[in-house]
Amino acid sequence: MAHKGFDRAFKLEAIGMASEAGIKASEVERRLGISKGMISRWKRQLREEDDDAFPGTGHVRPSEVELRDLRRENERLRRERDILKKAVVIFSEKG
Repeated sequence: MAHKGFDRAFKLEAIGMASEAGIKASEVERRLGISKGMISRWKRQLREEDDDAFPGTGHVRPSEVELRDLRRENERLRRERDILKKAVVIFSEKG
């Protein structure tokens, strides 16, 4: 069963986010607005098919592309914010 609306780059980035220490796949799925279990499915597909995984269809509506891109950017900004919050805590402990 193919999932429509997410291109290869998005799936690989979601897998990468879920592989970061301290971030659960379910949290990444919730933040990106994708169905529960999709990241596990994508990981398995990537492991089994390697370069042939996620060929895509090329039939994504512009509004879906924009929403996906905004969600990706939002997630990136959240990660950056979280890193900065941790840095503030670390540096304030040293002072």
